[in-house]
Amino acid sequence: MNISTDKTLRLIFPQWQGGNNPAYQFGAQLLSWLAPEASGPVAEVNVASPLSAPLENEEGIIGRAALRAQLASAQQLLQSHNPDAVVVLGGDCLVSLAPFAWLSEKYRDKLGVLWIDTHPDVMTPEQFENAHAHVLGALMGNGDPDLTAAVTLPLSAEKIMIAGIHHPSAYEADFIRQHGINTCSPAEVNSGAEAVISWMESQNIEYLAIHLDLDVLDPAAFRSVLFARPGRNDNDFGGAAEGKLLISDVLSLTTQVAKKSPVVGLTIAEHLPWDAANLKSMLSQLPLLGTGAKQ
Repeated sequence: MNISTDKTLRLIFPQWQGGNNPAYQFGAQLLSWLAPEASGPVAEVNVASPLSAPLENEEGIIGRAALRAQLASAQQLLQSHNPDAVVVLGGDCLVSLAPFAWLSEKYRDKLGVLWIDTHPDVMTPEQFENAHAHVLGALMGNGDPDLTAAVTLPLSAEKIMIAGIHHPSAYEADFIRQHGINTCSPAEVNSGAEAVISWMESQNIEYLAIHLDLDVLDPAAFRSVLFARPGRNDNDFGGAAEGKLLISDVLSLTTQVAKKSPVVGLTIAEHLPWDAANLKSMLSQLPLLGTGAKQ
């Protein structure tokens, strides 16, 4: 099957509530500006402003109502455009839920999901209140009903490969082991990603969806990720694993897998351009330019 550009939907999804971090919204907007011009349809999910009411924990999930509304909006856009392929520019990691559920239903057992991420995103509200850490588990049919309800055909574990993962939490490691999810360490990615290619061949992956969480990148080399937040302390992120890959590693991996199977899904998530965001804030307050212009 050839993927036509006019049947490839570019979905701008500036969701920030899943990570409870307003900077994700600006990150998605900047990704949209940076990306090459689309040759097919473009749609944007309506996302509530960070200036609206503060988020609260709603039955175990921060911002549940907003996330539920935005999920429904994304589903409606997918149904309206009926794409063969989807590019998602996010936003926090939860933006992959509706598009990948759509692709799972469309391509069924022919679809494989390559999750390029330092973290497996298989938690539930019992472990973590921010839903961006729940998304892959929900795509497998595990977790909160408001998320799993969006998945008509859950992904089977053997059709999933998590690349770039290291030092998962005890819960995550146990989930991966119990479900038999394939993983590929940063070192394995660096050495040629043979484990990923072998997985694709053994599972007869005919179509591939790729989720790229930018925090798989080393924050010392790529500064627009959560762990590169200016002024951070060593214990600010609770010991969560930090990315070890370079952009060249990710490009090598995606180039190799795209030669094996057509890519029908691509999400770019968790873009946090700290310097640009701080500069944007400064510009809005300078004399003759922002609020200072009224003085």
